[in-house]
Amino acid sequence: MEAIIVTGAGTGLGKELALLLSKQDYHVILTGRTEDTLNAVKQQIEQSGGSATVQALDLRNLEEIKEIALLLSKKHTLSGLVNNAGIGYFGPFSETSDTEMEEVFQTNVFGTIHMTKAILPYLEQNQKGLVVNIISTAGLRGKKHEAVYCASKFAVRGFTESLQKEYEATDIRFVAAYMGGMNTPFWEESEHVADPTKFRSATEVAEIIVNNLEKTEIIIESKKS
Repeated sequence: MEAIIVTGAGTGLGKELALLLSKQDYHVILTGRTEDTLNAVKQQIEQSGGSATVQALDLRNLEEIKEIALLLSKKHTLSGLVNNAGIGYFGPFSETSDTEMEEVFQTNVFGTIHMTKAILPYLEQNQKGLVVNIISTAGLRGKKHEAVYCASKFAVRGFTESLQKEYEATDIRFVAAYMGGMNTPFWEESEHVADPTKFRSATEVAEIIVNNLEKTEIIIESKKS
């Protein structure tokens, strides 16, 4: 069975994507920093007849990424990667700390880049594969009080579009998914969004993404209407 890695798979969109991909004949490798939530998703997948593995992973640790990619390649036929994990700090740019800026880029940008670089050799070996980068509409246009977050997402957009061109003559595909705000735990520790319930659910967004994976670009605005 072909395996696909989902980063940040314990909650929100990552969880919903993992659940859906497990129904697409993938063995889903659930990665993240909190094993309890990952194990809960694994149990849900298996109860639905799917197959999954839990792998603790900190995207801020490059050596850990390399080691785990090698480990997973020995156990599974790696055919896909969903770069979903991401963080954000919101508010006036002048009040954003250096630490917050570094954390956002470490996870959103370098985590995505390093994961892709670690997994690509195995996709190249199999001469096919799928990489889905969850970017957000913050990678399409600037937004008030989201300067650093948008900067990180614009970086991932450029990275994705460049690889689409670099691999366009191969069977390794790169999909850019741009979605607006979602009603997920992402907003629990932020006052940036007053009422997340006005947004689409993570389940709805995941369904749109999975149903459009043949495209190179998927744009999903945040409003339900």
